[in-house]
Amino acid sequence: MAKDEFQSIHEYGLPSFKDDIAEFTGVQREEVETGIGDDSSVMRAGDDLSVVTSSEIFLEGVHFDLTYTPFHHLGYKLVTAAVSDIYAMNIDPVHLHLNIAAPNKYSVQMLTNLYEGIDAACNDYNIQLAGSDITASHQILVLSATATGLGNKEQVVRQSGAKQDHIICVTGDLGAAIAGLRVLLREKGAWKESGQDHFQPDLGDYEYVVQRQLVPKARLDLLKGFAKAGIIPSSMTDITGGVVNDLQRIGKQSESGIEIYSPAIPISYEVRNVADEMQEDVDKYAFYGGEDFEMAFTIREEEVEKLKADFDDFSVIGKMVEKEKQFIINTGEDRTIKFDLFET
Repeated sequence: MAKDEFQSIHEYGLPSFKDDIAEFTGVQREEVETGIGDDSSVMRAGDDLSVVTSSEIFLEGVHFDLTYTPFHHLGYKLVTAAVSDIYAMNIDPVHLHLNIAAPNKYSVQMLTNLYEGIDAACNDYNIQLAGSDITASHQILVLSATATGLGNKEQVVRQSGAKQDHIICVTGDLGAAIAGLRVLLREKGAWKESGQDHFQPDLGDYEYVVQRQLVPKARLDLLKGFAKAGIIPSSMTDITGGVVNDLQRIGKQSESGIEIYSPAIPISYEVRNVADEMQEDVDKYAFYGGEDFEMAFTIREEEVEKLKADFDDFSVIGKMVEKEKQFIINTGEDRTIKFDLFET
């Protein structure tokens, strides 16, 4: 690309841009075991311990809309996003640092509600809010959180560990967060069209999907299941960009192909109902929706039943295949979709 040529990140592709900037790492330190490219960084802390760190940034109008997002829920979701990346490394988070840039249009009471949500999440995830900085912003609310975990170095799971014939699994069900967002956006549009100052939609029929969008929960229970079963997965990532996009990173890091079975993807009844109402493809919700904060992980075939004995909220959706650099989706209808792992 010519230096004087303007190209937006949207046009260029965010994954490609992230790959490009991964070379800008400053000084290589021997204490840093894993840097850019995984869910979190890993730093050696003595002979047996590793420090795992991850950060998140939320921008008003990009990552959240305060028209339909309560401050309490927003605070909770921010913490979920930060600690989920730590869980994806198979490590418990220990503490959280928070930075906020807030415009004057938001009151002390509103920001207190935000902190109440942050506190509730920290209590649920057994993590301490150890530092917080607040500054002014001219227009939008900006939130940034950095979570740090500490654990035995032998427990750390990286995306590069998956091997051929390892089984691909996902927790919970997929597509609920995007289904909830689609409902909230529809109701926001109806409110704007109504011209009313206040609008209170009836979301009773959509409680499950709306909650999955506004107050997602990180999968601490999965880590407890692994520990009880004595299993360390070969690779793992949280599902924030859609299961296809997130599994691609495991394939690239592990230098293996991926094959998943579309009919095996867990999709709830509530998500299917929303997709039908919107006249949209429910598989796209599950494949590309994102923000579910479920976990995708790989284990050996003989470990599947062993894990089920202690943790059964997961589904087998595929397996790692030969090093062909391909992502294969079997639809179950005599149709197979293939694409190169390095094209997107």
